[in-house]
Amino acid sequence: MKGCRLVRPSAQPCTGPQPRCRRIVMDGTKPAMDSNAEETQEEGQESKGCFECCIKCLGGVPYASLVATILCFSGVALFCGCGHVALTGTLTLLENHFSRISGDHAALTLVVQIFQYIIYGIASFFFVYAVVLLAEGFYTTGAIKKELQSDFKTTVCGRCITAFFMFLTYILALAFLAVFGFTAIPVFVFFNMWNTCAAMRSPDSNITSPDAICVDVRQYGIVPWNATPGKACGAALGDICNTSEFYLSYHLYIVALAGAGATVIALIHYLMILSANWAYLKSVVSTHDYHDIKTKDDQDLEAEARSKEGQNSSSYS
Repeated sequence: MKGCRLVRPSAQPCTGPQPRCRRIVMDGTKPAMDSNAEETQEEGQESKGCFECCIKCLGGVPYASLVATILCFSGVALFCGCGHVALTGTLTLLENHFSRISGDHAALTLVVQIFQYIIYGIASFFFVYAVVLLAEGFYTTGAIKKELQSDFKTTVCGRCITAFFMFLTYILALAFLAVFGFTAIPVFVFFNMWNTCAAMRSPDSNITSPDAICVDVRQYGIVPWNATPGKACGAALGDICNTSEFYLSYHLYIVALAGAGATVIALIHYLMILSANWAYLKSVVSTHDYHDIKTKDDQDLEAEARSKEGQNSSSYS
């Protein structure tokens, strides 16, 4: 009968092989012991406070994706910001010292402007893409936790999205690896100029004719061979190395190279995370399918056993 519990009578003790008990109808209410237990549980949950709630929330944070996102934001910001300013300083340096005729470096100016617009696109794209990958990390972490609790099953669409992001991240990692190598070219050029100027200013260097020491930027393909003057020698080269455009552009190129390297590391980190999540979700799906098949087989065997027991009992009767 609903809402009943068995208690021993207070007047007479129960004797015999089975104690004599009386039934009390509670009119559909819960037993006192169960209600006390629920009240105790509710009080325990209220006594947990904000600390336990924060710990529970922090348990669902994908820390690997969060670290990769911070590294990606930092790398892209350094590469795009420093690269944009360094390109502008390089163009100013060439116009003032290596190619004084605007027609000689018109193609270079166009290329620099195109690269600056590409930098704008890279910054915008990677900001959105990193946020999307972070959201995907939150989704996958929540799905895995629910898989462990057998409350949720991943869909084929979710696994396909993870596989698509994994493929796209692989392509972006290869592309930014090429960008990293391309960024090393201006660092190499400025490093050679810096070393040449340092060797000219060094007291240990026995240079009889400083004007014979030159840096020709035409050999790097930066300006055409008919550019005027196209090279800097002696004291003019020393003056170029002392300009703020050269000093700032050189160090900004180094920082941009470091930012490109950090972005490559972040993309590789993303790739490892996505690969691990995809493999784990795939294994969990296989495990769920196995358990479903096993449960169905057990139910069939149990139903078959019950039918045999029913047949045996009917034959004995």
